Amino acid sequence: MEDPTRPAAGLTRGLRWAPLGIVAFWLVVMAALYGLMTQVLKPPPVTVSANGDLTIPRSRDGHFYASGTVNGLPVRFLVDTGATTVVVSEALAQAAGLLGGQATVFRTANGDLPGRVVGNVQVGVGPVQVNGLRVGVGLVGGDSDKALLGQNFLSRFNITLLGDEMVLRGK
Repeated sequence: MEDPTRPAAGLTRGLRWAPLGIVAFWLVVMAALYGLMTQVLKPPPVTVSANGDLTIPRSRDGHFYASGTVNGLPVRFLVDTGATTVVVSEALAQAAGLLGGQATVFRTANGDLPGRVVGNVQVGVGPVQVNGLRVGVGLVGGDSDKALLGQNFLSRFNITLLGDEMVLRGK
């Protein structure tokens, strides 16, 4: 005679796999949310007007980002009006062929950082290319394809903030 207090064999097997099913379900949900948030939080692209103005929309995090190049290598710039020069990471510098340079110490809000400055570098944002710039190497943190777009590039433009847009107009 069957014991009514003992679960059936099929039920026991199902209960054994239930936690794994719950974990798998939540992993799928989290992956979908991550993919959606990556697309929603992606900074909007830079646009170029007919007269050549570059319009950089403010990102959801309050900063301005622009796709560009350093020595032809694609990068994602954070527009930093407080930075004196364009600054890249050591990994990006190596990939872009920025070798040698002059040793320096960068004075940042987070303290002094050792680095180097390489001359005669081509930097571009959208269709605008500026040749012969000095680029700092030594940016730390973040992805290796990220860089700071500093004043040695920005000073060649009149900069206007219009609401949530930064407009760079050639001087």
